[in-house]
Amino acid sequence: MLKKLFPYLGEYKHLAIITPLLMILEVACELALPRFMANIVDVGIPSNDLNYILRMGAVMLVLAVCSMLCGMFGAKFAAITGQGFGANLRRSIYNKVQEFSFADIDRFSSASLITRITNDVNAIQMMVTMALRLLVRAPVMLIAALAVAFTINPSLVLVMLVTIPLLVLAIGVLMMVCNRLFSVLQTRIDALNATVQENLVAIRVVKAFVREGYEKTKFKTSNDDLTQATIQVGMRVIAMIPIMMIAMNCATAAVLYLGGGQVVAGDMLIGDLSSFITYIFQILMSVMMLGMSFLQLSRSIACARRIDEVLETEPSIEDGATAAQDLPAPRGQVEFRNVDFKYQAGGTGEDVLSGIDLTIHPGEFLAVVGGTGTGKSSLVNLIPRFYDVTGGAVLVDGLDVRDYPLEELRKRIGMVLQNNVLFTGTIRENLLWGRPDATEEEMIQAAKNAQAYDFVMGLPDGFDTQMAQGGTNVSGGQKQRLCIARAMLRHPAILILDDSTSAVDTATDAKIRQSFKENLAGTTVIIIAQRISSVQYADRILVLDDGKINDIGTHDELMARCAIYQEIYQSQQEGVQE
Repeated sequence: MLKKLFPYLGEYKHLAIITPLLMILEVACELALPRFMANIVDVGIPSNDLNYILRMGAVMLVLAVCSMLCGMFGAKFAAITGQGFGANLRRSIYNKVQEFSFADIDRFSSASLITRITNDVNAIQMMVTMALRLLVRAPVMLIAALAVAFTINPSLVLVMLVTIPLLVLAIGVLMMVCNRLFSVLQTRIDALNATVQENLVAIRVVKAFVREGYEKTKFKTSNDDLTQATIQVGMRVIAMIPIMMIAMNCATAAVLYLGGGQVVAGDMLIGDLSSFITYIFQILMSVMMLGMSFLQLSRSIACARRIDEVLETEPSIEDGATAAQDLPAPRGQVEFRNVDFKYQAGGTGEDVLSGIDLTIHPGEFLAVVGGTGTGKSSLVNLIPRFYDVTGGAVLVDGLDVRDYPLEELRKRIGMVLQNNVLFTGTIRENLLWGRPDATEEEMIQAAKNAQAYDFVMGLPDGFDTQMAQGGTNVSGGQKQRLCIARAMLRHPAILILDDSTSAVDTATDAKIRQSFKENLAGTTVIIIAQRISSVQYADRILVLDDGKINDIGTHDELMARCAIYQEIYQSQQEGVQE
């Protein structure tokens, strides 16, 4: 699993090679130090040779400095490599998510995707940093220290050959237990993020309905679940510490007992025993570091699986194969041919739209009305391929939308969604989302056409006024007008407005409709609206009922023959009269 992520080392591969080499050099220096100390104890001190002791001390000092420098630069390079790896991986996941359709994002959930881009990547990033140092240093130290210890006293090495397998067995059992728990832990983080995200996005609703207490309880449940999962993992990881300490103390006691007997018998020098004990500590510390690293590796594998799931997901909506030069000229014609659609394409969900046959002519002003849940938004979402049809076909300018490159298709369409979104930045930056290369005059004209210019100029900084996240520092009607201006700035062949004037007054609504006729001549306009006054002057009005076309015609025609349209009209007239 982790091998799949190695290419994301990218430009840091050379540091990923240098760092292990520095760790090996550090280990070599550390392994040499006890032997020089043994020479001082066994040779220099008994012979009272001060020059020999000073020479050995000078060599030890050089080795210590070399070890320190190798460790310092190794830590630096490992940190740079880990951070660079994390940055590359986050960028790749983010870019992949940009390719996802609405259905793909719905499948993962936005909270889970945020966790994978942040928390999961951080866990793997830490693993890379650790792997370049500890997972190189520890096994090299273990093998080399065992080899040196064997040259000093082969019989005492048998103590380690008994201790190490027992430690490896204990670590293996802990990894098997923790592997499942780490997956649970990441899922609990997903749930907590989802709770926080939902609360912050809907904080105004929470306060309006005085549901802070309920939300606190919901957060407490998610938080407690995460805490419990973390404790379960932590208790098992902590269990490794006493196991290691018991093994280390038992091994040291055995070496002191057996080695001490050999020293007394004259079969082993005191300096050799001292250095042997040092190597024992290095061996056992290496095993401990490996154990901790493998536990971190276990969590990283769980995170890597979740990240790989995103990276390996093929977007459910892919670019069409038609080359840009072979695309039809943008005229704004839209055709639905016996279209069926349901959100659970591979499941058993019911059709949201069924048997839709409709042709919208270039430059036509088409309105779509109907009750809540009749499929109005679903219908227009099929045109830019936010979702794909499950039956039939949608054509733009005579070509199936599935044959268009997505960028080319969506360039022809200006869309104002039901949930109006403004981004952090200035009003100018938000409007230029529609067309980044637009001139100042074009931007101002778009604002005037959407009836947004006057209120923008009334702000202290005009078009340079900063927008809060989500555009919360302007009213709902102002936000809608800015979103309409952004879409109009594109001069699209098709303009879709999904209930996008619901928050503006009827006079402003009428001015916006008039600007469509005057400034978007030739543009096909599809508008979903709840107010009959917003649609009665449309060229045609489509009435949807239960995902099917109930009727289509002008206002007068529908008033004469369509019961559903008559009912909507009468209910709104009664509201006006009251």
